[in-house]
Order: sequence, then structure tokens, then C-alpha cells
Amino acid sequence: MNGDNGTSTQLPLLRALLFTDLCDSLVLVERIGDAAAADLFQQHDRLVLALQQLWNGQQIDRSDGLFLLFDRTIDGLGFALDYQRELHLLGKRRNIPLRARAGLHVGEVLIWDNSPEAIQAGAKPVEVEGLAKPMAARLMGLARPGQILLSAVAESLTRRASSELGERAAQLQWRAHGQWLFKGIPTAQEVFEVGEPGFAPLRMPKAHLKAQRKLPIWRRPAALVAELSLLAVLAIGGWMLLRPEPAIAFAERDWVVLADVDNASGEPLFDDGLQRALLLGLEQSRYVNVLSASKVMESRELLRVPAEHALDRELAGDVASREGARMVLAPSIRRSRGHYVVAVDLMDPVTRAVVRTYHADAPSPGDVVAAVDDVVGRLRAGLGETVASVQQSVPLPQATTDNLQALKSFALAESAMGRGRYTEAAKLYEAALDADPDFAMAHMGLTRLLVRLERGAEALPHLQRALALNDRLPHRERLYLKAWSSELRPGAWPLEDWRVLAEVYPDSFAGQANTAWHLLLDNRYEEAERYARAASVPKAALRAYPIGYTGRIQLATNRYDEALRSFQLSEQLTGRNVSDMRADVLIAQRRYKDAQALLAQLPKGSDELQTIMYQRARVLLAADQDDCIGMTDALASEDAPNESVDYRTHVLLMRAVVDTACERRSQAALDAASEQLLPLLKDRANPNLSERLLRMLSLAYLAQRQGDTARADALLRNHAALIAAQKSPVIGKWYAIVLAMQQLGRNQPVQAEALLRPILDGTEPVQARVVLREVQRRLGNAETFHAQNEWLYAHRGRAIGEVAPMQLMQALNVHDMLADASLRSN
Repeated sequence: MNGDNGTSTQLPLLRALLFTDLCDSLVLVERIGDAAAADLFQQHDRLVLALQQLWNGQQIDRSDGLFLLFDRTIDGLGFALDYQRELHLLGKRRNIPLRARAGLHVGEVLIWDNSPEAIQAGAKPVEVEGLAKPMAARLMGLARPGQILLSAVAESLTRRASSELGERAAQLQWRAHGQWLFKGIPTAQEVFEVGEPGFAPLRMPKAHLKAQRKLPIWRRPAALVAELSLLAVLAIGGWMLLRPEPAIAFAERDWVVLADVDNASGEPLFDDGLQRALLLGLEQSRYVNVLSASKVMESRELLRVPAEHALDRELAGDVASREGARMVLAPSIRRSRGHYVVAVDLMDPVTRAVVRTYHADAPSPGDVVAAVDDVVGRLRAGLGETVASVQQSVPLPQATTDNLQALKSFALAESAMGRGRYTEAAKLYEAALDADPDFAMAHMGLTRLLVRLERGAEALPHLQRALALNDRLPHRERLYLKAWSSELRPGAWPLEDWRVLAEVYPDSFAGQANTAWHLLLDNRYEEAERYARAASVPKAALRAYPIGYTGRIQLATNRYDEALRSFQLSEQLTGRNVSDMRADVLIAQRRYKDAQALLAQLPKGSDELQTIMYQRARVLLAADQDDCIGMTDALASEDAPNESVDYRTHVLLMRAVVDTACERRSQAALDAASEQLLPLLKDRANPNLSERLLRMLSLAYLAQRQGDTARADALLRNHAALIAAQKSPVIGKWYAIVLAMQQLGRNQPVQAEALLRPILDGTEPVQARVVLREVQRRLGNAETFHAQNEWLYAHRGRAIGEVAPMQLMQALNVHDMLADASLRSN
């Protein structure tokens, strides 16, 4: 007992025990040196600590490995899965392989604390003993690198509760490895494995002196020789007689991996263009899903395959196995008797057997796209898609282009986009349009790129050209284009267009994520969460962002622990150590010291948006503690390079928010914000018009709160027609709030209440309730006044989690909750 003379007076406790071991740690130290190893292990320890907090684990011991206890077995599995994934990413960042083996068991243990004297002499703070301990250790010792082994009871408990792991649960694979005899364990034990493809071996552990597999007599070596000889004769004879056509167990919305084209034609033009044509043909299907290029790239990195290595059928099989895709499609093109033969092999990613081949002839290069269209149509039908659905697709020569040079340039542009090489992508899109000016997909790609680069004015002509060529787009791309058109149209509200794309093509992650975002803007949290989770599945390459949306939803609905987990996962996927969003949750929990420490770790904002977000988090932290000096200091804490007018306007409005929360009447910030904002509203064609109008309404509201009703009345009067033309429900609700405040300024509380009541549907901004509370105070309705106060207290998460307009009102929201706290008991 490590020098302690005490004995346990505790009753046995049922706990989940997890042992892990960092594989080849000594070899690793020799390879990278002591200093680098010390730094690595410090990062490792920080990772373990974060995961312990996330999964409620208690660390008992550590050396090259870990020994942890968990109250719930599913938490132990969650820790093990995250540990394997994060350990891999840690090694990847340092270009060294890092893997661990793990064993999880459930059983009764005795737990006691060592005396201070024993701890001072080097003992562990806590001791754990019981038969469950060596059992868990033996499981860990049996595991291969990267493998998580479970006992039968642990497997039963975790499998039943696996839904608590969220979307990851659907990706887990479970394996039964039979009965094993362990040294020191009196009876044979069932061993199971659980893991994610690409991280876990998912194969039989290797026996050693302390662990032997229990086999029946008929499976022992002497008997196997005779049995195999007989089976070989029977199998060969049976296969020769029967040889059935291979079945393709393919279901609607299953995934496939498209390998690179095996180009044996001798013409490089087909390398990229042919694969892009195949992809566009397959993407028209609502039945078959193709793993995105960015997701394939991510999987290749996890498999440690160099970027220059072609995605041949073998590598495509590895990617498909890791990502859970049902099939590999291996395309090829060759010359035969003066014709081109386009073919696609359907390959089983597990056995690597070709189960079916589709091919078509093309007399000339100009006919290759039509041949691809023929192959794709028969392939989709062969996988089970209805003929009617296939026939609804736009023919590929019409949906794309019959100009192979344009198709090749477009394919290279899309690849450059996926790698973030935007200048190169723009030139390649332009090259595609030079080859075929009516290539609608290239116009749309260039539109998307220019919007991402915030060059909306340059994007509009290409958007209009793509719209004019709408009949040359595949159906999914038409829906996508329509949604983007609404997104860029001043005064539009694109929610329903994104929702149509999400519903018609459930695996269009752009449709799901953008639907979630607009529902989140409108405080429709329950609806938003469904779409955010649909866009957060492992096959979505950009899933970090909808996972972040889920965290915002959980924060706004007071589910703080869940929100912390979502934000931490989002950070892990984007390679960040901390985020301002996680600080929001800590503030909501009133964990101010933790929030301060986290904010101190934030790097300098890399762009204007990030700079704004960091600043508002520091203002929020001070506001929730009613610290006006801290809020004022936080305003000066960030400076953005290359400040735009929109950025300066937002910062000035934030100053006005702080002045309002601190009950200061400062015309300077209001004057400066007006000077910056009002000229922007004259640009009625700007895609940012809706956001600017929300800022104008915020300016009017802050002016009202500071008693400057003349300014607010002028803003409303001068922009009434423009506001009325907007379709955004968020603008409509804020307009109602400002109009209600206007009536309060005229001492008309009844009219103010009439303006607010229509928007009180559960999606109203927090400030609507603040104004309604003031209405009830003016009317002398004590009971209704207290009801509004109670609503504000019950919706603390929403006060911090509201995202529109640009999270500007967070500080004022929490201030207004604090301002009337004493009235709850009046």
C-alpha cells in the first residue's frame, strides 16, 4: 500500500476501470530526445486533464500509461475514444506515430485515501484494489496498438448507452473476439472490441504468455489440417457448380468513394475531367452519396498517406473502410480499336473484389462525357435507384459541358478550392469559362469563391449568368444556386431555400448547416438542433462548424455541460486549443476565474470577425459581474488590422452598449456610429444590407435607452420603407422592439404592449422581454412584471447565446437581468 498503514473501511464500490498504455514510449524518447519528449508529454498530460474533465474521470495512477475510474461505463468509453483520436492528432502535428492500447472493465473495487505522511513519502493519493483491477489491466495488455478491448459486462453497458456519444455512435464498430484465458483470472473471459474505422485495428488480438485464446478441440492445430483439406475440396466443387452472381447490399443514401481515374488512353485531358464528370453525374442522385474530396483528403491524412499518392483503388478501399463507405467506384478509360472505353468497377472495400463493372464506348473525345452519362445511369440503377429517379437527372453534356478542357480546368479549380488556394482556383474557373462561356457550374463555382473572399460585387455578374443558365445545372446544384441567390439578395431571407436543399438532399451538408444557422439566428433552437446534428456527422468535412452551432443551441437552452463538450470538440476538429465560445459557457455558469484564464489564452484575432468576437467575450465577462471599469477596459483590448467601415461601426455600437449598461449618456459613440453607418445604408444592392439594418435598429434602440429619442425617431422615419421591404423575421422582431420603445418614450405603454405581443412566440429576442417588463412596470401590473423577471432568470443561457445581431446585445442582456434582481421579492 505504498507505505501507508491504513486499511479501507469502505464498502466495495462498482466502478468502470480503464487502463491505457502509450505504445513504444521508450523508443519514442530515444528517437526525439529528452527535451522534445518532455514537451510532448506535457502536451499529453494537458490533453488527459481536459478529457478527464470532459468525461468525469478520476486518475488513480500513471506512468507510461493511465489508470482511471469512472462512475459510468459510457464515460470511460468516451474518454478512451477521444484519447485515441486526440493522441493520433497530437502525433500528426509532430510527425511521429502515437498510439495507445486500452482495456475497459466494470467491477467492484475498494477505494481509500492514503495518509498525508504516505503521500509525502511518494504514495499515490488514492488506492484502488479488487479483482476488477487486474482484469482491466490484462485486457489492456492484450490489446494491439490503437485497440480498445472491453469485458463482457463493459461491452453490454456501453453498447446499450452508446447513443449518449451522439453522432459518433453510428460510426462505431463492435467486434466479439471470443473467450480468453488470462493469467491470474480463474475463469475464461469474453473479450470485445469497439472502435472507429481508421483508428481501431478491429481485428483479433494477438495471444501472448499472459493471455491465450480458449479454442475448442476441433479448432486446434492437429484437427485443422484434416478439416481444411476436406473443406478445400468441398468449397472448390461448390463454387464450380453454383457460382452465383455477386449481390450488392446497397441501401438508399449509402456512401461510395470515387477513386482516381486509371487513364490508359494516353491523353492527360481525361485525368481530372473524366473524374469530375463522373462526380457530377453521381451527385445528381438522391440515392447514392459520394464522399467529398475534402473528407477523402482528411481521411488520407489520418491514414498517413502522402498527398502526392494517387487515390488508386487500394487506397480508396482503405478510405472507404475507415469512413464506413459501402462501395469503391474505380473508373478507367482506355483505347480499343479506335474507340474510347469508359468503365467503372464496383469494388467491395473489405474484400477488394470487383463485384460488377459498367462500361460504354465513345467514338471520339467529344463523346466521352455522353459515355460517362450512360455508365453513371446504369450504375445508379444497378445499385437500386429507381429508373424514374435516374431519368429525372439532367444529361451530363448539358449539365456540365462537352468541352473536356473546360471540364479539366473546372476539376482543378474545385481541387484548389478544397486546398484553400483561392487565387489559383479563381484563375482555373476563369480558364474553364474561357473554354466554354456557358459552363454554368464554373460560373457558380466562381460566385461561391468570390463571396468567400468578400468580393460580393464581383460575384453578382457570375451569379446572374449562372441563373440565366439554370437549365444547364443538375437539380441539386439548382437548389444550391437558388439558396445562394437568396443569401446574396438584399432584403431576402434564405432559410426556406436552404431547408428545401436539406430536405430533398439530406446528405447535402451545406443545406443542413446553413438551415441550422438561419434557424439559430431566429432563436428557433429546437428546429436548428436537428439540422445542426445532421450536418455534424463524421462524413461532413466541415462538421466543426455545425458542431459549434449545436454548442450555441445548448448554451441558449441552459444545457451548459453539453455546450462545453460541443465547443471542445469543435476546437479539436479545427486544431484550436481554446475558443471564445467556450468562455461564454463558463460565464453563463458564473465560473469567472475559469473564463478569465481561458480568455487569457486566446491568440490575437487573425481577422476582423475574430477580433470582434474576442472583444465582446471580454466585455461580457465584465458585464456579468456588473463591472463598468472592466467593460470599458475590454473595449480597448483588441485592434483589427485593415479595419473596414463595418468593423468600425460594430466597435462603436459596442461602446454604446457599454455606455447604456453603465447608465452613461454619451453622445460621442452614438454620433460616431451614425456617421459610419448611415452612408452604408444608401448601398441598397449590398449583400450585407440586412446586417447593416440590424445595426441601425440597434443604434436606434441604444439611443432610446440613453434618452436620445429624437435620433431614434429620425432613424425610424428615414428608413421605414427599407425596413418594411425586408423578409428577415429577425429584423421584423427588432423593429417591433424599437417601435414599442418609441411608444414608451411617448408614455403610451398600452400601445407598446400591443406592438410586442405578436412577436412573443418563444423566438423573441431577450430585449423584447426587457421592454415588456418595463411596460408592465409603467402599467403597475406587479404580477406580470414579476413574470417577465422570472422569464429573464429562466433564460440566462439565451441572454448569452443569442447570435443576432452579431452578439452585440449580450452585455446589455446580462446587465438587464442583474438590474432588477431586487424586484423579484417586491
